[in-house]
Amino acid sequence: MTKVILQLDTLTCPSCMTKIQGALTKLAGVQNVKVLFNASKVKALVDDRLDSADLKRAVEELGYQVKSVKTKEVIE
Repeated sequence: MTKVILQLDTLTCPSCMTKIQGALTKLAGVQNVKVLFNASKVKALVDDRLDSADLKRAVEELGYQVKSVKTKEVIE
């Protein structure tokens, strides 16, 4: 498992948060998604089938800009 943190340019409304969370939750291999509206961050726990680039691409396809991506291996 990997923890992925996406720093977004800016989230302008709560519906943006819902839109991003819904899209990422539908991706195979995503275990948990939390969108932090005030911090403009997305935190997700993903299995090895997904790469952080897959999450970044999904968010950018919705029209949001991803400023940075951080990953951390999670030991179970």
